[in-house]
Amino acid sequence: MYSVTVRDHMMIAHSLPGEVFGPAQKLHGATYLVDATFRAQALDDDGLVVDIGRASEALGGVLGELTYRNLDDDPTLEGVTTTTERLAEVVADRLAARLRAGELGASAEQISTIAVTLHESHIAWASYERAP
Repeated sequence: MYSVTVRDHMMIAHSLPGEVFGPAQKLHGATYLVDATFRAQALDDDGLVVDIGRASEALGGVLGELTYRNLDDDPTLEGVTTTTERLAEVVADRLAARLRAGELGASAEQISTIAVTLHESHIAWASYERAP
């Protein structure tokens, strides 16, 4: 299995409803370091899993839709509790949609999984992995 990982970051504001979230029930900010890993069983004819530039642009585009926003007010996330785990899923789903739309180029056709990891800090992170 081959993989390529690209990295970016996002800064968001949100609140998490429910007693289980303690003080995070109040509106607060979070800065995430975001890794997106693209995996494939084989390389394309050019020796690529995915073009790193296109993968970086796609990740930046997805994160640009979320960063510097209060996610509580985002209509695309209405009814979603935006935990780190759920946000990893949202980013992965949006990257998969961009892959299917051809934004990652022909080399991306053989990608078998996309894994997204959101690092809350140097000691805590959450991931989500899916097929494109």
